[in-house]
Amino acid sequence: KSSFIMALTKTNGSTQVIMKEGNVKLTTSMGDIEIELYWNHAPKTCNNFRQLAQRGYYNNTIFHRIIKNFVVQGGDPSGTGRGGTSIYGGKFADEIHQDLKHTGAGILSMANSGPNTNGSQFFITLAALQHLDGKHTIFGRVKSGMKVVQKMSMVQSDANNKPLDDIKIFKATPC
Repeated sequence: KSSFIMALTKTNGSTQVIMKEGNVKLTTSMGDIEIELYWNHAPKTCNNFRQLAQRGYYNNTIFHRIIKNFVVQGGDPSGTGRGGTSIYGGKFADEIHQDLKHTGAGILSMANSGPNTNGSQFFITLAALQHLDGKHTIFGRVKSGMKVVQKMSMVQSDANNKPLDDIKIFKATPC
């Protein structure tokens, strides 16, 4: 297990914990997925994801959008694809890194509604999606559990790409 380093900073008059390393394990209704986070490329995004996991924010949420050969998307506590907030008190800026590309299945990126609108929603790619490069912050990859992600991609979804049967994140745990 990776240890992590914490630093305290003053932000808007409140103390905030900044994590510097560590991964996240998603315990889902279809199996476990371990996410390796790219701290060197997207530290603010990684900190947001890991802190939300530590706070239980993703616990008992669903993957609200699954599109075969495209993405598995979650991270919205409302389950609608329109909700979610960051640890920073709303939306936060992109951390686009030119060395990171959506080159295949298993890439973890932030879902957004345009530039600098990151909150809590994320997606895992199911194929190479180069047209998303430069538009979504890549901040990790599936380290283990890709077969679980592939199994998720096979579920039936409605016309809005919401799975007919809920696929849950029971628990998101820093590891």
